[in-house]
Amino acid sequence: MTKYILVDHTADIGIDVFGSSLQELFSHAAFALFDIITDLSRVEGKYEYKISISGIDKEQVLVNWLSELLYLHDVKNLLFSNFYVVDITDNQLNAVVRGEAFIENKHVIKTEIKAVTYHNLSIIQEDHHWKARVIFDL
Repeated sequence: MTKYILVDHTADIGIDVFGSSLQELFSHAAFALFDIITDLSRVEGKYEYKISISGIDKEQVLVNWLSELLYLHDVKNLLFSNFYVVDITDNQLNAVVRGEAFIENKHVIKTEIKAVTYHNLSIIQEDHHWKARVIFDL
């Protein structure tokens, strides 16, 4: 199954993310975020971080999840390459992510993402598969 595809969007970048479960959908969304930011083949899973996110619904949990990862990238200079959603409900997500700190001679930043937006945000289930659309502000 394809993890995600890029979606044309004026001045921003969008993704359609796919998963066979809600857990896989959220993992693939995080993968897509960092695949857009950097060359993931250069990011090693040296360090493990536990993340807990809540929200009023699945959509807000998705935005909060991706925003938290983006915050860790922006503020703590971290890159992540492995995303495991331990459990998820409509209001809560618990995950373990693996990655490492940015190293100038090792990593390259391909795209700077400023924020995860609610514009055109959707999460739907079709025929036992999940699909989400997320737009990132560049």
